[in-house]
Amino acid sequence: QVRLVESGGALVQAGGSLKLSCAASGSIFSINTMGWYRQTPGKQRDLVATITGEDSTNYVDFAKGRFTVSRDNAGTTVYLQMNSLKPEDPAVYYCYALVLTGRWESAYKPFWGQGTQVTVSS
Repeated sequence: QVRLVESGGALVQAGGSLKLSCAASGSIFSINTMGWYRQTPGKQRDLVATITGEDSTNYVDFAKGRFTVSRDNAGTTVYLQMNSLKPEDPAVYYCYALVLTGRWESAYKPFWGQGTQVTVSS
């Protein structure tokens, strides 16, 4: 069993900063790409940022210049540093990971965290 646990969601003032964390545990042999998505009620789940096992990062346009995705040395924890938060940023943020669950598995499998709520006050 693989579990992704997000933390760090909170109420923050517009223009402020927040750092989210996501720790992966369980039946993990290795993890390839990890990333963050966000979703608001009535809207689709949107990509925010990803980071590969080689620390190559990718950001969607609205996140460029404001958000930074990073990983710990073990490659099992992913972070999202969010700066200059805007009124449109509040959402449930979901952690994502492609996980090889065993040495002899042939393909990585996607896993999702439960989500963490980010609220921006004006």
